[in-house]
Amino acid sequence: MSFTPPVNAIGFLLRHGTDLGAISETGRFEEPSDDLVGAILTGASEFARDVWAPTNWEGDQNPAKLEGDDVIASPGFKEAYQAFVEGGWQTVSLPQDIGGMGLPSVVSVAVNEMLYASNMALGLCPMLTSSAVQAIKAHASPELQETYLPKMLAGEWTGAMCLTEPQAGSDLGPVRTKAMDNGDGTYAITGQKIYITWGDHDCADNVIHLVLARLPDSPEGSRGISLFLCPKMHVNDDGSLGERNDFKPIGLEHKLGIHGSPTCVMEFNGATGYLVGEVNRGLACMFTMMNEARLFVGVQGVAIGERAYQAALQYANDRVQGVPPGQEPGAPIVEHPDVRRMLIDMKAKLMGARMLGFATAEAADLHRHKREGLLTPICKSYGSDLGVSVASTAVQVHGGMGFVEETGAAQHFRDSRIAPIYEGTNGIQAIDLVGRKLKRDGGEEMRALIGELRDAVEGVRNAGDLDVCARAMEQGLETLSTATDIVLNATEVDALAVASTYLDLAAHVIGGSLFAKAVARGKQSGDAHAANMAALARYHALRVMPAADGMLEAIRAGADPVFAFPRAQLADV
Repeated sequence: MSFTPPVNAIGFLLRHGTDLGAISETGRFEEPSDDLVGAILTGASEFARDVWAPTNWEGDQNPAKLEGDDVIASPGFKEAYQAFVEGGWQTVSLPQDIGGMGLPSVVSVAVNEMLYASNMALGLCPMLTSSAVQAIKAHASPELQETYLPKMLAGEWTGAMCLTEPQAGSDLGPVRTKAMDNGDGTYAITGQKIYITWGDHDCADNVIHLVLARLPDSPEGSRGISLFLCPKMHVNDDGSLGERNDFKPIGLEHKLGIHGSPTCVMEFNGATGYLVGEVNRGLACMFTMMNEARLFVGVQGVAIGERAYQAALQYANDRVQGVPPGQEPGAPIVEHPDVRRMLIDMKAKLMGARMLGFATAEAADLHRHKREGLLTPICKSYGSDLGVSVASTAVQVHGGMGFVEETGAAQHFRDSRIAPIYEGTNGIQAIDLVGRKLKRDGGEEMRALIGELRDAVEGVRNAGDLDVCARAMEQGLETLSTATDIVLNATEVDALAVASTYLDLAAHVIGGSLFAKAVARGKQSGDAHAANMAALARYHALRVMPAADGMLEAIRAGADPVFAFPRAQLADV
């Protein structure tokens, strides 16, 4: 169950699929020179392979435990997390003005893919900490920032997001957790939160919760929710830790996967909290945290897909069954055409999804907020869905050995399944794409992206042996343009009924086009890996991007096929 991050593939797409020069010219980041980025990718790869990956199976087989009021992490997790802190990995893309390394988000995407793939359950802890840091930096008072950010930035204290309640999941309007003004600048928080990832643990000395709660005189619904910072341990004036705050975990969920990640039921009993941002503006503040998290959930999908793919490849290289065409007896199953098809299909699709992650992060680095907003739901949804499908195909490559636990293939499949659900279900991502990001500007940003990719077609065609990619780009972009017009002119019901299909179509076309563009640039620069990447790009152009044409027909049909069958007969005809 070993894992080695695909540092060559990740480095290739980072160098040729993003514009590090333009990012550097913004003056907002430490200059991401080739030597610096190369050193970071190499270091992250070695850390992920040697320190985190060996703990992955142990976390699955020995989940976190609730002992009294405390959660004890899976064996080896505390030591692995401390090594992460000592290595300074939490600080890679956090701003220099609060003590971070100040590297762009595209570098963080590359590093975090390696960490998530090595141990997805453990990787959730620093992911949430990073997102909490962003929310505190953007919305909290200077005093709160001074008290909490330095330790969180270093990873010595971790962060958690407390949104969900039994009656308030995707719709947070019904949140019932109460906040009472104590009259001294603090608030008493009372209520119960569920599904709180890394809500408590012993890997760090303090856990800083960002909690959605409602003041007594606040409006109903989402307009009456405020955001509060609640530390597990109070912080004294000198920065030392004081007594425990009045909240605790009262249960741990028993889950399909990510067993090593403690998913807590948290009970707040008049806990001391501090207002973050303005009263009744909590949801807007929380979205600062959620938007970054959604990008990285898409990256998690790619990561778990990569780990599942590597396990399948290793098994296919070792397993002998039958005699593949043109081979001698004893040849491994990797020589069977259909097994090779499954492997290349997984690998090529992962490249397209990686490019969507890099493109989303690049838009954030360049302060292209409309582009970032457009790509975030596509990246989150497509990356996480792909993680599930790749992990499923990896089980198929293993055959019966994939359906039993000892190979680890089953764990990858189980771990992958949460990503399409949390941080906003993928159905919600599709609704966000068509209902907000697309219709808000009449499709202007999507058309601008389509135009930029059309401008890149000639460069792909001139790169040599990428004609099939150029043709796929032309056809796919035309299909995406047509689909965009249909969705923009559709009724609300029609648009929502085809929203997920439209998102998938956009992901196939945009991801494949960005991949082909990166490969063309790599070939023109003489990159040693360009020839192999070109073979993957051609496969993507022939086997992945053409699926958009079939999706277009479903989009043309609108809601009619969805609602044509009577609701009363859904159980049986």
